[in-house]
This record gives sequence, C-alpha cells and structure tokens, in this order.
Amino acid sequence: MISAADVAKLRKTTGAGMMDCKKALTEANGDFDRAIQIIREKGQAVANKRADREASEGNVIAKASADGKFGAMIALNCETDFVAKNEDFVKLANEICDLALATKPANLEALKATAFQGKTVGDIIVEQIGIIGEKIELACCETLEGEVVYPYIHMGNKLATLVSFNQAGVDVQVYKDVAMQVAAMNPIALDKDSVSAETIESEKAIAIEKTKQEQIQKAVDNALSKAGINPAHVDSEDHIESNMAKGWITPEQAQQAREIKAKVAEEKANNIPAQMLENIVKGRIEKFYKESTLMNQEFIKDAKMSVKQMLDSASKGLVATGFRRYSLK
Repeated sequence: MISAADVAKLRKTTGAGMMDCKKALTEANGDFDRAIQIIREKGQAVANKRADREASEGNVIAKASADGKFGAMIALNCETDFVAKNEDFVKLANEICDLALATKPANLEALKATAFQGKTVGDIIVEQIGIIGEKIELACCETLEGEVVYPYIHMGNKLATLVSFNQAGVDVQVYKDVAMQVAAMNPIALDKDSVSAETIESEKAIAIEKTKQEQIQKAVDNALSKAGINPAHVDSEDHIESNMAKGWITPEQAQQAREIKAKVAEEKANNIPAQMLENIVKGRIEKFYKESTLMNQEFIKDAKMSVKQMLDSASKGLVATGFRRYSLK
C-alpha cells in the first residue's frame, strides 16, 4: 500500500508531480530509492526522445558576487514560454546561477558536473525534463572578474550581460548604462586591440571588394548615362528583358548596354587607384571599429560621445575591462 506520506516525501525529494511519484512508488513496490531511480530514468527517456527538439525559450540570469568583483551568467533553455515563466523553472535558473557564482566553474561542462542538491547540475536538469516533459538545456555559462562586475538582465529574462570595470566607487548608473549598451548594441569586442587578426583581415577583404564594386558600378552608370541609357533600366539581365518588353529600351540599346557594362567594368577593375582604395578601406575599418567595439561605439544615451569618453568623463581613467553577453533570440 502506497501511503500519501510516501508520495509527498518522494515529491519533496525529486520535485516530480504527485501522480508521477505515486506511479514510481507503485512500480518500485514501495522501494523509495528505486522510485527515485525510476523518476530519473523517466527523465533520461524523455530527454532522449526530445533531444532533437528546439529549446529556444528559457531564462538568462546574470549576477554578481557580494563584493562585486565576480560575475556569473547562465542560460537555462526550454521549449515554451509557458515553462520559461513557470515559478519553479525560474527558481531553478536562479539557483544554478547562484551555484556558478559560488563555485566559479571553468566552463559550461564544469558547471554541469558541479554537485547540486545531492546530485550534479546535469542530473537535476535530466530529472526536470522528465517532470516538465520538455527539452531543458543548460546552454550557457559565462564568468567575469574585475574591480567591479555589473550584471544586467533585460526585461523578460531573454538577454543578459556582464561588464567588468577597473574602478569601484563610481555612480552605479554608469556601470548600468554600459551593461545596457552591451545588451542593445551587441559589440563583438572590447576595443580595437581586442579584435582578432582574422576578423580584421576578413573585414578588410569585405571592404576592399565592396569599394571595388562601388567604383566599378559608378563608372558603368556614368558611361551608360553618357550613352543616353537609364542605368536603372539595365541593371540586370531580367530588367533588360522586362524593359524591352515594355518598350522602355530598344533591342539595340539593350545590346549597347551589355557591351558598355562589360567593357567599362573590366577597364575600371584594372584601373582603380591604389591610394584611393586604401583610403576608403581605412575609413571603412574605422567605421567597423566604431560600430562593433564597445569602447569606440557611440554612447546610446548621448551620440556626441563614445562609451570611452563617457566613462572617462564619469571618472578619470575609468574603462570597461571585459564583457559577456548572451541572448536567447
């Protein structure tokens, strides 16, 4: 006979629903330890069954230590917004973030292997999959250290950031503004020196190709206009065919346009001044830094200054020393 007290005890131990606990105890013939194992096995079975499902909802949580010098951020994913807003699910996400804050795991796998409620974080998540019936995934674990680490969680718990600074004792709103800047503007690096060589080379290659194509197109458009042909009418083969059918250009003009485009494009491609190309590419790389690196970005609250300038005006020598950002969307 399975008593209500046994069911309640198993529910308190595992967090599983009352009916799941009763079924597990019945299957285990009242053996409490075996019932716990059954619930865990159920969680693993559900996890295996839902492994290919997309877990794009959930909670991203960021917190700082009591002394403000260490921060942790985790993302606990699930399948539906309904589960993401569940009180127990939100509580679990916060508890896992607290654990990361206390244990300072080296990476995501280390956090999954960390002891938690008599098991490991990974085991607890598998159990929760069986209890909730959705794919649950610990998708992110980030940590950051500094003289000050400020955590920011955007409304809805779908996006969070951590930012570290080199000075304590500054108005907390300054720290918050930068953390919100990271959330809103999604920089790829802290400053120019933090951008990888591979990224710079890639951006240069893109800038060179874009500049060449713009110069070629400009030369082609000028040549077409001089010939009395509207460049917009012949900017693609589909447009040429369509505009001939409409009577906007003659077959002779279409052929002339094709010849001009091919000839002028080849000539211009071979005669783009190297210095001009270098100057334009340099300007585009500077624009890339301004848009993509935190310290060089325009400050979202005042576009007249950069984040670097804003921080220095708040406290001489104040700079951000690192950041982390994670978003579910």
